[in-house]
Amino acid sequence: MNSNRTLAIVGCGNMGSAILSGLLDATRSQSDPPVSSFIAVTNTVESADRLRCRFEQDKSRLLVRHGASVWAMEQADIVILGCKPYMAELILGEEGAGDALSGKFLVSVLGGKTPQVLESYIPKNDNTSRGPYVVRAMPNVAAKVRKSMTIIEHNPTLPDELNNALSWIFSQIGEVKVLATDQFDIGSMLVGSSMAILSVGLDGILDGCVMEGIRRSEALEMAAQSLLGMAELLRQGEQPAAYRESVSSPRGATIAGILTVEKAGVRGTFAQSIIDGTRRLQG
Repeated sequence: MNSNRTLAIVGCGNMGSAILSGLLDATRSQSDPPVSSFIAVTNTVESADRLRCRFEQDKSRLLVRHGASVWAMEQADIVILGCKPYMAELILGEEGAGDALSGKFLVSVLGGKTPQVLESYIPKNDNTSRGPYVVRAMPNVAAKVRKSMTIIEHNPTLPDELNNALSWIFSQIGEVKVLATDQFDIGSMLVGSSMAILSVGLDGILDGCVMEGIRRSEALEMAAQSLLGMAELLRQGEQPAAYRESVSSPRGATIAGILTVEKAGVRGTFAQSIIDGTRRLQG
C-alpha cells in the first residue's frame, strides 16, 4: 500500500471526530503508516477551534479548517464524507468539487445515501474528467476508543489497492465486516444505531438500581463491566437465549425480571425499532 497518503474528513462532527481520534491514536506510534497526514473540515470556526484543542499533540500532522471542503478534497488522496446527510448535496455540489475529487477515493459514512446518489451530486465539468471511486462504510462512535464495528459495502469494481486502504483505515478503529448492498441499510442500523437503542433499556435498569438504593455512577460502573462480560460471551458463540437460560434458576430473581420484560413486549419493540430505522434509511 502506498505510504504518505493524506486523508481528509469533510464534516468532522461527532462521527468524524471519533474516526479521526481513533486513526490518530492508532498511527501515533507507527513509523511509516499508510496515512501520514490528516485534514479535518468543520462547518464553523468554533468547531474547528475545539478540534485543534482536542488534538493539540497531533498538530504537526493534522490541519483543521472550517468551510474549506473543496480545498481539503484537492489536498487529500482519500476523503471521508462525514457531514449530516442533508448537507451532502451542498458540499459535493460546490464549485470545483468535481475537479478536486477527480480520480480520488471518496468514502461516505452517511446513512441513507447510496454511492449513486452521492455521485449525482458531484459536478461533471467535462467529458474527460474522471469521477471519484465512491464507497459506503458505517462505523460507530466507539471508533474513538478503537472498538468500532464498521461495515463496508461490497464493491467489486474497487481496485485492490483502494480495497486494502479502506480495510486498513477502519481496522485501525475496530473490527470490519463487508456486506452486500441489499444488507447495508440493516447493517447500518445494527452497528450505527443499536447501541443508542439499547441505551434506553440500560437507563431503565439504572433507574431501577437507584430506586433500590445504588448510586447511579456505581450502578453504571457495574453495568458497564457486566456488558463487557456479556459481549465477550457473545463473541465466543454464546446465543442470547442460551445465555438467559443458563442464568435463570427456577423461582429465581432473574427469571422473574425476564418475565416482567417479556410481558411488556420489549423484544418486539426492539425488533420494530430496527425495522423502522432501516425503512427510514431506505426512504
